[in-house]
Amino acid sequence: MGREFVELFEGWADSYDESVTGHDLEYKEVFLNYEMILQEVANLVEGSIVEFGVGTGNLTLKLLENEGTTVTGFEPSPTMRVKAQEKLPGTTILNGDFIDFEMNGGIDAFVSTYAFHHLTDQEKAIAVNKYSELLEEGGKVVFADTVFETSERKQETIEKAKKNHFLSLAADLETEYYTTIPVLTDLFQQNGFTIQFKQLNPFVWLIDATKKA
Repeated sequence: MGREFVELFEGWADSYDESVTGHDLEYKEVFLNYEMILQEVANLVEGSIVEFGVGTGNLTLKLLENEGTTVTGFEPSPTMRVKAQEKLPGTTILNGDFIDFEMNGGIDAFVSTYAFHHLTDQEKAIAVNKYSELLEEGGKVVFADTVFETSERKQETIEKAKKNHFLSLAADLETEYYTTIPVLTDLFQQNGFTIQFKQLNPFVWLIDATKKA
């Protein structure tokens, strides 16, 4: 359920906000247009929102700019939860993840940025099935994450990173569970969603899924 990566975020919490501004050359393209990516997600949802992988609360801040929107956040890293709560003193941020969370319905959308790849494809399927059961017709899942058009494109990106001596990026792409657009398309459609994709930078795609009747 992605919990194997919590230790990474425990160590990253203090420098995360600096990383997303492009100071790390290896990840500069990954975080290119970071603020725009967060805004793209926020523009597509309103109402009662559940956010996964809150991190330091950057997406949450943009979500709360939408009038009438409330956010319940789930973040498995204790240190990240502390950082987020400092920015968002009136927002509920709980220990949880994409699968391990408790909500009683009344959800308009699930959102996340830069986190869904912490789940294997099998775990992604479990998560999306759960969202389908909790959402009413028209409910949304809006994620932005590193996704590849094909497995071959993923491998090409890994080889390019190695060639550029971006060894941390290459190791990340090989270790975590980055998936492909065809896999996500099948997964969401099988659970009663229509789905659209929009590329936002060389790595990140917007995943916009809507629950059908």
